[in-house]
Amino acid sequence: MKIQRVKGMYDILPEQSAIWERVESSALATLKAYGYQQIRLPVLERTKLFAQAIGQETDVVSKEMYSFDDRNNESLTMRPEGTAGCVRAMVQAGLIHHHISKVWYNGPMFRYENVQRGRNRQFYQIGGEATGVSTPDIDAEMVLLLQAVWADLGLDNLTLEINSLGDAETRQTHRQALQSYLGEHRSRLDDDSIRRLDSNPLRILDSKNPNMQSLIAEAPVLLDYLDDESTRHFTDFKAILDACGVEYVVNPCLVRGLDYYNRTVFEFKTDALGAQGTVCGGGRYDSLIERQGGRATAAIGFSMGVDRLVELMMVCENNLAHPAPDVYVVIDPSGKVMVEAQHVVEQLRKACPQTVFQMNLGAGSFKAQFKRADKSGAQLALVLGEDEMVSRTAVIKNLRDRDAIERTVDLNDLGSPHTSHLLSV
Repeated sequence: MKIQRVKGMYDILPEQSAIWERVESSALATLKAYGYQQIRLPVLERTKLFAQAIGQETDVVSKEMYSFDDRNNESLTMRPEGTAGCVRAMVQAGLIHHHISKVWYNGPMFRYENVQRGRNRQFYQIGGEATGVSTPDIDAEMVLLLQAVWADLGLDNLTLEINSLGDAETRQTHRQALQSYLGEHRSRLDDDSIRRLDSNPLRILDSKNPNMQSLIAEAPVLLDYLDDESTRHFTDFKAILDACGVEYVVNPCLVRGLDYYNRTVFEFKTDALGAQGTVCGGGRYDSLIERQGGRATAAIGFSMGVDRLVELMMVCENNLAHPAPDVYVVIDPSGKVMVEAQHVVEQLRKACPQTVFQMNLGAGSFKAQFKRADKSGAQLALVLGEDEMVSRTAVIKNLRDRDAIERTVDLNDLGSPHTSHLLSV
């Protein structure tokens, strides 16, 4: 019986892996440049961690988590997001007291969702969390960090949306006004919104139901209820973005899907992926650390959907091509020089760590090997024949310029500091 993969899970095949590596390496290099250090987190956490941190009434906790009882009858959950587990780890290890801490993590997350384009039950995130700073400069720096990633990846089609959720008192006042307004129009609410009306009315503003958009547009705006301190925070945040030339849209309906957010929230969106257009989001969660048993500590974080960024790059550019080696090594088809040829190639790899060498494996005639070399996309072919090995030489052939003259080089020079120059086009 052929066993298929589980619905909502997927394989990342070799031809796709190169672009995954591109996204991940760009993000991680930028995080490091901004002073973030890696933290590795477990996939399994206690269920109550997410119920307490994310909110019992959120869709994530109430409908989407993969939870089960282990052999000790303790309820465990495969992490649906990264912030709660990251905060738990930092509190447990005492990493966030009396100093600023910046950490990043990456890996798979799990939610039992309706599978559709851009939404799978296993998905990958890279996240960053910064604690110990209450001022808006860290909010702006996080946005600038993400802008640097998009620039490095060549993604210039993302829209930044921002909002402020204020403090707890602000949200409570707005919540009452919102419930009163929506209650007066209950007949226009869909079933999902009716369910949320008493438990989490703010999430109704995030509804994608087209029949409710005119109702939502007339709803009380949270920004109108901000306290003075939250207003100053949001104003200063926008001022830094303006000074740095960052374009943004203030979206008063942007609330994010998790209950721990306060004040600044943001999302980067695209219209190139259909309904699932958010590729990165985050915001402040100044009360979460205290709720998790730590001391009251300001904090802000983000998570980028690696899956969606990969898809966006493939949609916007032709990034499905196999990564081409720099040099394809063709060897004598008789196999007489196999051992020595492999030794030579290993010396080359050590001398030129930034150069990708692909050695012909599995024998084959010279004609067949050159066909493979051409198909590989390599710029150069390095030919190691029996005669060349006797004379300690190699032939370099330009595969992309048919008029280029073949060069013969001394193998002893290929292991020298000048090797990269000798292998240049």
